[in-house]
Amino acid sequence: MTTVSAARADAGHPGRAEVVPEQPPLAYLAAARALARCFAGTARLIWRRRMHLPRERVGIRLRFADGSSARVYRETAVDRGATADPCVLVVAFRLRAVRGRGHAAFRWESLLNTPLFAGFPGLVSKLWLADDERGRYRGLYEWDGPRLAENYARALWRVLAPVSVRGSIHYAVLPGLRRDELLARPQGRPAGGPPASAGAGSGAWWRLTGVS
Repeated sequence: MTTVSAARADAGHPGRAEVVPEQPPLAYLAAARALARCFAGTARLIWRRRMHLPRERVGIRLRFADGSSARVYRETAVDRGATADPCVLVVAFRLRAVRGRGHAAFRWESLLNTPLFAGFPGLVSKLWLADDERGRYRGLYEWDGPRLAENYARALWRVLAPVSVRGSIHYAVLPGLRRDELLARPQGRPAGGPPASAGAGSGAWWRLTGVS
């Protein structure tokens, strides 16, 4: 497992905290308990009609500092009220043995995976990104609370690991940042940061450079 290096935000986002370093996945039992609570939480959201699938962002393309790009094919949002401690979470992985039309099938099937994340405490929204030029999927989330976002990512890791290419799962937590703020003003390359061609540890895979 690689560790995402902490990187200071650029002048376009003054005063932002460092990116939270990537941690190992949760222990199996802790992840299983978190997922069980999530399933129950998702059921409550559905029962109370607090979960929605907005269409406004569907179809936009996000470009990243490693030269890749991906289209948003779905959005999930939760009615939460005011967000006290916003952050952005980006998760990436490559599915094992999925090629060609298999990607389209996964995008349809992935809606069934909603109970794996929607009921985690603190979720505000998720943009589901299709596979990029390297066959890598990303989820771009807004969360209320960096610690809660990190806990989710480390639990999700256990779910993704059996179906993902070894070493392809990564996440980055960006504290003090709202999703729409990031989309309106992509961070690009921080001053003094590594070049876009650097590897996963550079943060190039999650650093948003453009939206179209």
